[in-house]
Amino acid sequence: MTLSTHVLDATTGTPAAGVAVTLTAAGTVVADGITDSDGRIPEFGGELAAGVYRLHFDTAAYFAAEGLVGFYPEVVIAFEITELSGHYHVPLLLSPYAYSTYRGS
Repeated sequence: MTLSTHVLDATTGTPAAGVAVTLTAAGTVVADGITDSDGRIPEFGGELAAGVYRLHFDTAAYFAAEGLVGFYPEVVIAFEITELSGHYHVPLLLSPYAYSTYRGS
């Protein structure tokens, strides 16, 4: 099972490049990375086992680099991997005062 993420900046309508993201499981860091120029981390954490994971997005640093002040200094998305085949995609639509996510493919 593999994982990817994609961050889009809803205020500009463009990918959010340079967002630091950390993947954890049971309080242990599994992987970390920074979104590319398309706002993506296409392969994150290698092959993952079943369990509960958390993606931590450092939105404060991203907003500061953009010259913005946001209400959410971080976004943490918890999700559970139950199927070990296929691919999980966890996108984040971000603005200074709101965010949303869903399970993509």
